Amino acid sequence: MTAVLALAGCGTGTATQTATSSSPAPSPTPSPAKTFTDADLSSIVSTLKDSQGRALTVVPAAQIDQGIIKAKEILKGAVFTPPECNAFADSNAQIPEDSTYAAGTSVSAAENTAIVVTAIALTDAKELTAHLQASRDAVAACRNFTIELAGQKITTEVQQIDAATKGEQSFAALAKQTASSGEAQTTLTMTGIKGNLAATAVKTGTNVSADNAPELAQLVDTILAHG
Repeated sequence: MTAVLALAGCGTGTATQTATSSSPAPSPTPSPAKTFTDADLSSIVSTLKDSQGRALTVVPAAQIDQGIIKAKEILKGAVFTPPECNAFADSNAQIPEDSTYAAGTSVSAAENTAIVVTAIALTDAKELTAHLQASRDAVAACRNFTIELAGQKITTEVQQIDAATKGEQSFAALAKQTASSGEAQTTLTMTGIKGNLAATAVKTGTNVSADNAPELAQLVDTILAHG
């Protein structure tokens, strides 16, 4: 069963002014956005470990690209009810153009869970902001919806949860999906943003819950510390 919740976003910074006896001081010039190559982000992801101390396996950029293409092809044939919940296909599981990115995975056979962590950097943080807001809007509007995909109907319940990272912005959501066959899985997604750097951690399994948020927040925060 395919999970359809992967979020990305961005953060905003603030500048302050101090007054003197003569005239207000000029606003400080914003610092230029940090730049990250795919290799830089892969190096950061390679340092991550899951809660069991296992190092995440870095996913090659070519494999990520293939996965994105495959996901888009699959979702082309998906039917969302209500139709407006198609926003999940439009705003999620996508990486903005002109970005650099890297991903890592960890699979636990004992827990029957999988973790995917993605790091994304853009020169323009506003685009990441738009993606994060689209995800918020989609969750708010589509707490319950169905997807007909490859001859199977999947019922999805989504809720935003109260969890945060150390980034300038955070967003977390829990999605429970149940297929017409009776198979069920839960996906917890957490995104944090610092400047033009975003990190998303996704954990999927049969027993995933909001209690797993601290584990994902730690992974996200490790990436954002480089922002």
